[in-house]
Parts: sequence; structure tokens; C-alpha cells
Amino acid sequence: MNMPSQISQTLSEEFALPDLELLTITLARLLAAIVLGGLVGLERENKGRAAGVKTHILVSMGSALFVLAPLQMGIDGGDVTRVMQGIVSGIGFLGAGAILKLDNEERIQGLTTAAGIWMTAAIGMTAGMGMYMAAAVTTLAALVVVSALPRLMPDKSESTLHR
Repeated sequence: MNMPSQISQTLSEEFALPDLELLTITLARLLAAIVLGGLVGLERENKGRAAGVKTHILVSMGSALFVLAPLQMGIDGGDVTRVMQGIVSGIGFLGAGAILKLDNEERIQGLTTAAGIWMTAAIGMTAGMGMYMAAAVTTLAALVVVSALPRLMPDKSESTLHR
């Protein structure tokens, strides 16, 4: 086989569409991560927070892909948990960037945004593992916490702790 045809054959094998089952699983899990992460992001964006729809979708989708890829390669479950540990650590740095310490020692802003990014990563990992019900229920619970719960709490407009 000559070199150009060998290159052509290698490229066609490398970029060939996966079987229909693998393609469907990949699309379903990534779509679930996109939709669920987007719901959390939409709520945060509607409240005017720095991390909105795009950020939450990217965090959720990236987290889903980080667990989906090793699972599809047949990597052992114990090794996938190490991947998940890395995601949690990495997301911690992203969340830390969302937290601002303002003018005095008591005024902090961005804690809820950082927690939302962290939660969205967990939702994405769960969707990436194919645990759709757990991801959906967790998304609903997160939306209740950031939307409904503040309405039940006393007004903290005079507080020095800001979300």
C-alpha cells in the first residue's frame, strides 16, 4: 500500500462514525448535561450573576465528557472515579475565581455562583454516567435552592454577606 492511500485509509478509520448505539448514548448524555446545566445557568443569568447560561452549559457538558469518554473506552470504574476527583478539584479553582472579597473583611460576593458551578459539574458528571434521573432530580433541587428558598428566607438586604 502506498503512503497516500495508507494515510487516507487511516484517516477514514479514525474519523468514521461510531456505531449507532454508541452515537445515541453519547448524544443523549451530552444533551442531558447541556439542558440541565443550561437550566441552572438560566436561573443564575436571570438574576444577573456573572456565571450564566454559557458558563453552566460548558461546565456541565465538559464534566459529562470527562466521565463519558473513559467509560466508552472501557476504563475501569475505579479509574473513572479518579477522573471525577480531578474534575472536582479543577472546578474548585473555577469556583474560587467567582468569589470576590470586597472592601471589608465581612463582605464576600459570589459564593452561590461558585456553589452553582460546582453543583453543575456534579450534574454533568451524573448525566455523563447515564444517571439521568439523579441528574434531573438534583437539577430540580438546585433550582429550588437558588430560586424558591430565598423567597422563604428573611430579607438580608442589610446583611454584609452577598450572593
